[in-house]
Amino acid sequence: MDSIAAVLRRERGRAGLSLTEVARRAGVAKSTLSQLESGSGNPSLETLWALCVTLDVPPSRLLDPPRPRVHVIRADEGVTLASAQADYQAAMLSAGPPGARRDVYRLSAEPGAARASDPHMPGVVEHVVLASGRARVGLADDPVELRPGDYVSYPADLPHVFEALEPSTRAVLISEHN
Repeated sequence: MDSIAAVLRRERGRAGLSLTEVARRAGVAKSTLSQLESGSGNPSLETLWALCVTLDVPPSRLLDPPRPRVHVIRADEGVTLASAQADYQAAMLSAGPPGARRDVYRLSAEPGAARASDPHMPGVVEHVVLASGRARVGLADDPVELRPGDYVSYPADLPHVFEALEPSTRAVLISEHN
């Protein structure tokens, strides 16, 4: 019952609905829903089904909620792709799951030629946090210089660059797809 209670509270919050509104839409008493969310109720199959329909969640999420996963990729692990035009490597750390719209990369670059990127799909925004070294990053016609700890975001549906200015330049890039 504790896991059902936690999922009900979380999903109601995700939906942005009050206890009263969920109870009304599901056709259950507000006191019943309150008891369920506190872990003290004993719901019928019909009550749980009505709440799942109202909250737009499958019953399995209430009865067998997904368990948190910890995913670790060490600094020297992961599939790394190298640029043909610059001493620049990108290792995907996390692809956006279905419905999500972001990918996370670890970047490694060395001074020399800049990594020039053609525009991506409309609405894509990139976020870069520089971890070490120095780099010129952002729109191709007006990049900004970053130092460790600096952050920049820019519309990646325009030409953009990443140019390492010091050896062993490292960064994290998050590509946000709108």
